Amino acid sequence: MRVAFLGNARWSVTPLEYVAASRHPVVLVATREPRPSGRGGTLTPTKVADAARRLDLPLRELATVRDDAGLAVLREAEPDVLAVVAYGEILTADVLAVPRLMPVNVHFSLLPALRGAAPVQRAVMLGLAETGVTTMRMDEGLDTGAILLQASTGVRPEEDAGALAGRLARRGGELLVETLDRLAAGTLTETPQDEAAATYAPKITREDEIVDWSRSAVEIARQVRALFPKPGASTTFRGKRLKIHRVSSEGFAVISQEPVPPGSLLPQRDSLFVVTGGGAPGSLQIDVVQPEGKKPMWAREFVNGYRPQPGERLG
Repeated sequence: MRVAFLGNARWSVTPLEYVAASRHPVVLVATREPRPSGRGGTLTPTKVADAARRLDLPLRELATVRDDAGLAVLREAEPDVLAVVAYGEILTADVLAVPRLMPVNVHFSLLPALRGAAPVQRAVMLGLAETGVTTMRMDEGLDTGAILLQASTGVRPEEDAGALAGRLARRGGELLVETLDRLAAGTLTETPQDEAAATYAPKITREDEIVDWSRSAVEIARQVRALFPKPGASTTFRGKRLKIHRVSSEGFAVISQEPVPPGSLLPQRDSLFVVTGGGAPGSLQIDVVQPEGKKPMWAREFVNGYRPQPGERLG
């Protein structure tokens, strides 16, 4: 099977590596053009571009595959299959019609659950016990195409979105190669999605990043894990942004004769706790933070450097 591969995100790399190691030739890797990155604004290629060069695969860095120039590049490759993993664009009918046999998407959920841009983050944020990977025949809808293959996995306790996405990328790579093998053998079947069972995983917004300390410790811990490593959960401390990278999810009752507002800090010598809400007083242990303009640091470093006082508030 001649495969043209489309991907932009770091989680696209592992499935690309699996296909490159299979018997199916990769005739094109298409990814977006380098963009400015870092304080210096250096033009930086995608991780997919880096991987294609490392694997010595034919690479094209394009503004998009939906314009005439991008579409011409795809057609010149004459693929049997268009494999799409975390490309980040809704593809047009012209693009989907390019492959001789089928456009195949690897989606990091058990469709029709969690359609959309952020299935991994939303699975963690919602506290789901199970998620998985789906390969589907792409259509013009938002993750609405027929299901080809699926594989489920549990969401591990304390697992953040980065760790979960890494596992799903590996399983997605295996499932993509199996999909190509079955398509080549003529044994692949398609199952329409159950529209009545569809749920959605919309793109993470700035509002999703902001911690609401009036919520429960468990909900906030899920939010922090869902947003790690990027974009990160955030709050404010002394008027400046403070990112929360890691927490210990178990909250405990706050013993006080007076009500303690959510967001109030309870600093100790080597640790940092913050009061949470959620109907019953509780608190959450903060393990790793990143003050504005600084590198991530352990809570003890933050306590020793910033000297937060009992009763100071986050947010």
